[in-house]
Amino acid sequence: MLVAVACAALALDVISKIIVVATLQDRAPIRLLGGLLTLRETRNSGAAFSIGTGYTIIFTVIACGVVVAIVRTARNLRSVPWAVCLGLLLGGALGNLVDRVLRAPAPFQGHVVDWIEWPHWPVFNLADSAIVCGGVLAVLLAARGLQLDGTRVTGRDTTDDTTDDAADDATDERDGAPEEKTR
Repeated sequence: MLVAVACAALALDVISKIIVVATLQDRAPIRLLGGLLTLRETRNSGAAFSIGTGYTIIFTVIACGVVVAIVRTARNLRSVPWAVCLGLLLGGALGNLVDRVLRAPAPFQGHVVDWIEWPHWPVFNLADSAIVCGGVLAVLLAARGLQLDGTRVTGRDTTDDTTDDAADDATDERDGAPEEKTR
């Protein structure tokens, strides 16, 4: 599942960028939906929101590290939702990494093609969208206690005797007859 999602995210990103460069480069932006969506080809040497322009090589190294970390984590993966999550993150990271490695101005210093713009929001691409969706999904899965191995973390540790004692005391008090502890 992880590989399928990553390949789909990567393919959609690469294909969309090929089309955008072929049709939108050196052209006026295209406004759609009354200006809600604008298609504009730009090049970004930095990270999200054009942070860190001029540090392209550093972002390339970071992206390589992210890819390696996801691939290593995948060995312990037993959860379909986490596979989708990590697949989105991997596909998005690879999509932008391909640009950084292969696009101008130089290998490993390439600028990422961005092309989707909403009002009051920086221009982004499908790889960025996959990364954001994967990140949001990761937060939701972690908040729900779902682990990579498919197990769920609960808020109560059943091996803790003090928790069991407190529950027993509450039950005894509801019965109206406090019981004496013999432990």
